Amino acid sequence: MTDLTELIHTPSGTRTPVAGDTPTGAPREVRGMTARQRFDLIGAAISGACLTTLLFGWFAPLSGALGWVVVAFISFLGLYVLLVSLDSDTQEVIDRFTTVLFTSAGVVLFGALAFIVVYTLARGVEALTNANFFTETMQFAGPLDPLSAGGIAHAIVGTLIQISIALAIAVPLGIGTAVFLNEVGGRFARFVRTVSDAMTALPSIVAGLFVYAAVIQGVTHERSGLAAGIAITVMMLPIIIRSADVVLRLVPGNLREASYGLGATRWRTVWHVVLPTARSGLVTSVILGTARGIGETSPVLLTSGVTAAMNTNPLTGPMISLPLQVFDFVRSPEPSMVARGFGAAAVLLVLVLALFLIARSLGGRAPGDLSERQRRAVLAASRRDVQRFTARQAHAERALVPAGARTVQGDPR
Repeated sequence: MTDLTELIHTPSGTRTPVAGDTPTGAPREVRGMTARQRFDLIGAAISGACLTTLLFGWFAPLSGALGWVVVAFISFLGLYVLLVSLDSDTQEVIDRFTTVLFTSAGVVLFGALAFIVVYTLARGVEALTNANFFTETMQFAGPLDPLSAGGIAHAIVGTLIQISIALAIAVPLGIGTAVFLNEVGGRFARFVRTVSDAMTALPSIVAGLFVYAAVIQGVTHERSGLAAGIAITVMMLPIIIRSADVVLRLVPGNLREASYGLGATRWRTVWHVVLPTARSGLVTSVILGTARGIGETSPVLLTSGVTAAMNTNPLTGPMISLPLQVFDFVRSPEPSMVARGFGAAAVLLVLVLALFLIARSLGGRAPGDLSERQRRAVLAASRRDVQRFTARQAHAERALVPAGARTVQGDPR
């Protein structure tokens, strides 16, 4: 503790450090960049590019565009660390190096995604500009026919039917398993969680082989949309179970305790408290599982079969889907078929991106958080309850006061 006399004789704004004080300094900005830091970043990038060009052109027997990019990036990192260390401490150097490293990783990932989307759309734009591509099938079109004939309507319908079958099986089974893991628990729950975690790394071809041996060879004896939907279910289940398990863990435990304290059973607590609280997260888990299943090719290849005609009956006959249709199109050496394949891939890509955007928008709130519309609805309901309570209280007070007393007091009522 500092003496009063020491504080009096110490200049304003300063204090003599004593034992036990925590050393403080200028706060470090972990977000944003100063002019000097921008200069270091740009200078390191230019210097790394120049140094790599000298190595590839003059000093070392190196060649290739990919090698140039890798060496330039490594040179950039080294030079950037050197420039930052000239006027910063070790912690600042580590912060800036980590920031640049993770920012570069994000740029690479976004660039790869943008390249895939742009390249697919560019290669399939010839097919996408024809209206028949979305309304016709390939039943009366061949590899030599122009893009004005034939389409992928049968593949779109097959994809929707197969993913609907998969959702009908995977959603109740996956969410029910997640509820069992969180609300029941026990030794068997640990075994189920281990199996579901291991299934996330299951190769899709193994799922297709399993359904082919168990369903097609043992029951139906033919490829069908139902078998393909079951194969897609096997791939969707681990994603839904794992994500729903994480979401249900985020539900506060005091909500369950409050429900049990009011006398509710476990089933009523799960149905009326836990699941409504985690509704947005559960919807996100279902959409993520759907995005995984809608793009599967290997299990569908073994279970659904390939057809050029429209088949809306999932119980009999082959039923093609968009991923399998893409695979069938791009195998052809004809440019028109390849363009159809890229067009079908673009449609599938748009569907998957739409599902991920929906999942992102629904997963923006934590379990239990209310949207703006829900907050307004709760506030309006609270106001109505207050108004009804006030009206009842006023009515009760009027009933307690005698009629003569109200007349004497001048109350017109």
